Amino acid sequence: MTAYVENFADALPSKERIAEVRKELEDAGVEYVLSSWIDLFGIPKTKPVPMSDFEQLCMGKGPQFAVHSISFVPELSPADSDQVMVPDLDAVYICPWDNTMAIIFADLFWEDKPYNVCPRQALKRAIAEAKKAGYVGYAGIEPEFIAMRHDDKGRPVKAIDDDPANGLRPRRQAFGYDVEQTIDSMDFLKDLIDILEEMGWNMHDVVAEGAYSQFELDFHYTDLLEMADRYVFLRILLKEVAKAHDMFITFMPKPTTGDWRSGAHINLSLQSVDNPGVNLFGSDEEGWSDASRYAVGGLMQHAEALTAITCPTVNSYNGLVPRVGGFEGGTVTWAPTNITYGYNNRSAQFRLPQSRYCIENRAADMCMNVYLGLAMSLTGAIKGITNKIEPGPATDRDLYSMTDEEFKEAGIRRLPRNLMVATEALRNDELAEEVMGAVMRKSYLAYKVDEWERYHQAVTDWEVKEYLRLF
Repeated sequence: MTAYVENFADALPSKERIAEVRKELEDAGVEYVLSSWIDLFGIPKTKPVPMSDFEQLCMGKGPQFAVHSISFVPELSPADSDQVMVPDLDAVYICPWDNTMAIIFADLFWEDKPYNVCPRQALKRAIAEAKKAGYVGYAGIEPEFIAMRHDDKGRPVKAIDDDPANGLRPRRQAFGYDVEQTIDSMDFLKDLIDILEEMGWNMHDVVAEGAYSQFELDFHYTDLLEMADRYVFLRILLKEVAKAHDMFITFMPKPTTGDWRSGAHINLSLQSVDNPGVNLFGSDEEGWSDASRYAVGGLMQHAEALTAITCPTVNSYNGLVPRVGGFEGGTVTWAPTNITYGYNNRSAQFRLPQSRYCIENRAADMCMNVYLGLAMSLTGAIKGITNKIEPGPATDRDLYSMTDEEFKEAGIRRLPRNLMVATEALRNDELAEEVMGAVMRKSYLAYKVDEWERYHQAVTDWEVKEYLRLF
């Protein structure tokens, strides 16, 4: 069931729907079902069941989970009840690499109510609230990743290049869109393209990005819940296809010093419940609408807290810089550094593209919990429209070349420089508690503070090289 419901019984599918989906799966050769819920950090979890237990699974009588044992939920103790999952039969994905398996995304319930640390439930609740306000959200996400392998000494290196030999040092010149790099990658990419086409995701193109073995996949937008499910399934799919080519995929935003960042830009648009199919943010005939401007205002108002979700790791902030020095003379990164918006301005956090009427949040990467990221984005945009929050004038100039004094004069804030700054913004943002709920936010904050502290207790290679023999 795609709709948000307040109790366990109302979430259960009908016997007719269960029988319909079971037949579809059996006709496709499926023998095992991996009903998967999403943990606090966007990672899918499961216990496989055979098709013989499919009905029990769908009625909430399948595997139970001690979620608090793996997902940093300190409010629950070892003596508390387990969580029960209810598969969403509108979110069924037969695994293209092995059609004997199907992944079905599920919602968690606890003591007959939606579990309050279930991110998928949080997104469904945000979608329901948006619908009450008269809006339906849509999104496209631009996933970027790096294909890697282990060399003969077991070291991780870039997978689809041999220049330089160690695979880690970037070229002096970036080679985004490079034909040779693309051709060398096609054995792997063809498998991905064929699979996504067969799945009906309306694949637009694959982009060879600026780093060695770095790629971006562009496919059609859809509603928020389906996009979130697709995003998680894609992360699984990419890793499985890579294994068949003796590679592995990393979604780490900055796995190598001086290299290009891997992002996952969120492209958000809205439609009216009363006027479906019409983009509220604008059209070719009328241009950008007032609604788009107010939505930007709402997103900018909560930008720091949103960034704590969409850029959720210590490593995320290594990529939110204006330049990298590993290329000839250094080069701009195309990464956002400041909380502002602009028309086709790739140095701003929020870009209003020239090719489509949506708000592109460029401060997002593949490590995000996509359910929470989309829930925060949707709610923030609607708050902006409802309250007519003005974002101020667009910044249609190179933000990388602006001085601190110019930023101050323009009233432009800097994006958080590190995870701790973003985390504190999340702690103090009322929208975050509205979207996540008090318990989920508290759990997320507790883990991120712990992550930050563990990071600062680690002695890095850079520190050793910089200080060991100097002092």
